[in-house]
Amino acid sequence: MPTEELRRQVVIIGSGPAGLTAAIYSARANLNPLLIDAPADTDKQTTPGGQLMITTDVENYPGFANGIEGPELMMEFRKQAERFGTEFLEEWINKVDLQSRPFTLRTDKKIVKADTLIIASGASAKWLGIPGEAKTPNGFGGNGVSACATCDGPLPAFRNKRLVVVGGGDTAMEEATFLTRYASRVYVVHRRDKLRASKIMQEKAFRNEKIEFVWNVGVAEILGTPEHGVTGVRLRNGADGEHFTLDCEGVFIAIGHRPNTDLFKGQIEMDAVGYLKTSGHSTSTNIPGVFACGDVQDSVYRQAVTAAGTGCMAAIDAERFLDHLPVEMPSGEEITIEGEHITADRQLIITATGEVIQNEPMPE
Repeated sequence: MPTEELRRQVVIIGSGPAGLTAAIYSARANLNPLLIDAPADTDKQTTPGGQLMITTDVENYPGFANGIEGPELMMEFRKQAERFGTEFLEEWINKVDLQSRPFTLRTDKKIVKADTLIIASGASAKWLGIPGEAKTPNGFGGNGVSACATCDGPLPAFRNKRLVVVGGGDTAMEEATFLTRYASRVYVVHRRDKLRASKIMQEKAFRNEKIEFVWNVGVAEILGTPEHGVTGVRLRNGADGEHFTLDCEGVFIAIGHRPNTDLFKGQIEMDAVGYLKTSGHSTSTNIPGVFACGDVQDSVYRQAVTAAGTGCMAAIDAERFLDHLPVEMPSGEEITIEGEHITADRQLIITATGEVIQNEPMPE
């Protein structure tokens, strides 16, 4: 059972570019944010710092003319957030209650009360679960295996090389087409004899002379050596079960992403896949005081710089929300900065800093 209770104005879930940017902005606004992230766990494939922690060279983040290693970039994010007073907590969140403010988050050891909540829990690439796919040194992840062509395709390791893209949907067609800018040849490996991608994406890929399709096969193993990285893939024919090898120097897994939103099912509006829905040009969810940023609500761009941008937006949205309390909740009641419910028959005086100094029945 949890033994300690914390109360914070701003609680952030997730320590990728979105979460840490939200922390930087809210900390500079003197909101003393608490950032919660899952501890490192190999079995559950969680790494504090988000997906950039398993990325090698990052060449497209502004401000680093010569590029920067993914883990180093995230460490700089974290140090900047710490500089302004962000508090960090690495624990698994087991349950959240967003039905009333302050919101309640439960871990094994703590109960956390949040006046506002910023969700930046990201999305995870779907993997095949085959030998050779894991992060180095257990496989070739970061050494020839990637789940983001936009992030890694332009790297020298993949230029003028034979690359394999695994998948048959829009993501795979988009990744394959993008990679033809750099690769000498791109093989699209698909387990069926037709694609799931939209017609326009299929036609674009079919017209590209650098793309070759390998039909009705599954990837059984990614081959390579620690010194040279990926050297090929072992494929399994879907018709007769026979195996054969396709030589290549890089493998891009493009079978989709899964937003990390299981914790919020039934409480926050999501799309059919599970991405959190936000309102208009803001990061607001359908629950007042709950904001979403980064890959947890972005199924289109999924870049570090766009995630950081929405992290900034979420922090500003949270700050303005706190400044303009009380707000109306879905029940029709209003709620103050202290989480106290008021109704139309009560009067409220609130200071410019959000302090409630009077909450009494309306005079007759």
